[in-house]
Amino acid sequence: MTIHTPVPAATDPIHGHALDRVFRDARTHNGWLDQPVPEALVREAVELAKIGPTSANVSPMRIVLVTSPEAKARLKPALAEGNVAKTMSAPITAIVGYDLKFYDQLPKLFPHADARAWFVGNEAFANDTAYKNGTLQVAYFLMALRAVGLDTGPLTGFDNAKVDAEFFPGGNVKSNVIVNIGYGDAAKLFPRSPRLSFEEIVQVV
Repeated sequence: MTIHTPVPAATDPIHGHALDRVFRDARTHNGWLDQPVPEALVREAVELAKIGPTSANVSPMRIVLVTSPEAKARLKPALAEGNVAKTMSAPITAIVGYDLKFYDQLPKLFPHADARAWFVGNEAFANDTAYKNGTLQVAYFLMALRAVGLDTGPLTGFDNAKVDAEFFPGGNVKSNVIVNIGYGDAAKLFPRSPRLSFEEIVQVV
């Protein structure tokens, strides 16, 4: 006899403070309080982010946590001018990349099918899958960091080739988004920019 474990229905929505923390009150920070970030919180955020869905559980996200002055100095030449100060002052900077050879992990991550064979020899498909799902995981990571009580400052203004050469020298991992992490200085926030309305975003057919 097969025993099926019931999956609870998603009928208990998140309310109030949780939604404020992750979405409504969360901001992209440009300045940081002089307060250290426990690595355990970043670890918790990664553990949460990795649960989010990806195609066939490909999970291509790879992260380098830049924390030391020496590592920050290696990163600095790759940053756009407007991103230097905010990144150098952040307690932790995460370089979030995606692994083009993610499929080598699929025997472990997707063991019920030979998913690796779908990608081997099909470089365009593999690269597209890595980029799309890696970007999806960046979003999960941002939400998870906010959920554990941290503030974030994601940015894409940097020289990917320089970052890859310095921090992903093997060639299989490509940088995607840099995320500054810490406790944000609210005094340095800009007013929130407008957002499109539901009607401008959504077409119901």
